[in-house]
Amino acid sequence: MHSIEELHQIIDQAIEKNLDIKSPRELYEPIEYILGIGGKRIRPLIVLMGNQMFNGLIEDAVKPAIAMEYFHNFTLMHDDIMDSAPLRRGKEAVHIKYGINSAILSGDTMLIRAYELLEDLPNDVFKEAIRLFNKTAIELCEGQQYDVNYETQKEISFEDYYKMIKGKTAVLVGACLKLGALIAGAPKEEADRLYEIGLNLGIAYQLKDDYLDVFGTSVKIGKKHAGDIYENKKTILFVTALQNADAKERDELLYWYNIKAENIDKVYAVEKLYRKLKVNKQIAQLIKDYTKKAKQLIDEVAVAEEKKYYLRELSEMLIDRQE
Repeated sequence: MHSIEELHQIIDQAIEKNLDIKSPRELYEPIEYILGIGGKRIRPLIVLMGNQMFNGLIEDAVKPAIAMEYFHNFTLMHDDIMDSAPLRRGKEAVHIKYGINSAILSGDTMLIRAYELLEDLPNDVFKEAIRLFNKTAIELCEGQQYDVNYETQKEISFEDYYKMIKGKTAVLVGACLKLGALIAGAPKEEADRLYEIGLNLGIAYQLKDDYLDVFGTSVKIGKKHAGDIYENKKTILFVTALQNADAKERDELLYWYNIKAENIDKVYAVEKLYRKLKVNKQIAQLIKDYTKKAKQLIDEVAVAEEKKYYLRELSEMLIDRQE
């Protein structure tokens, strides 16, 4: 069994090996740039974790793992364009550094490269992998469109929110775990169980992201405190506050969320309202609930206990993080 640190080293080396800067450089340099500015590389990591849980050969799963990292970064490049985001991981976003046209083309190239990296899978696994990949890609696009739609909606429901984060975040985490298991030849029931583990971890991860944006003890480099409030994002905090609020509090929250310009008074007022409505405590419990469900599913996976160790460790790291 490889440790998390060892798997990260394998991933970093594989990404470096697969970077191929060709002509025109304007197409390939943005790819090298976004892959070189950090990121946790969680998605390729959990592909390899899902693989080694079922005694798979790591070398068989490395290229598919890198494919998922290429795909993830393709989505980030396009998301940043849609959001007009100036920064990614504390650095200039690709479309700022290289221009929108190059960012679109480079992102498209990363998507195609992801398919190329899946080509060497055995035929039976390849069909399953492509089916899973395509389903995930469509669901992710749906999640992104929901996010865009919600920007102009006055309010959204819990069901709306979960539909969005399942598509934007959770399905890719589930697909990565399942892909690793499929490559290792895991039984369908076990591969499906890993997918459900990933869904629950992905939802818990996004809930924690929303929580830390306002209630975190430290702020990521390049990310301002309460950025979601500034940008009027319909996060789980907003949705929960609306549910808990009386008529006066509801009007106050919607008043502040109707202000488009950056306004520090808005941040203070909304954060105060969240605390008054005990949103922070409610979301902290929700994170625990989804994490508990993921852990219960890990317990049910039909492999030796030591095979589950690093997935448990990663789960704790993702949910216990403070930034």
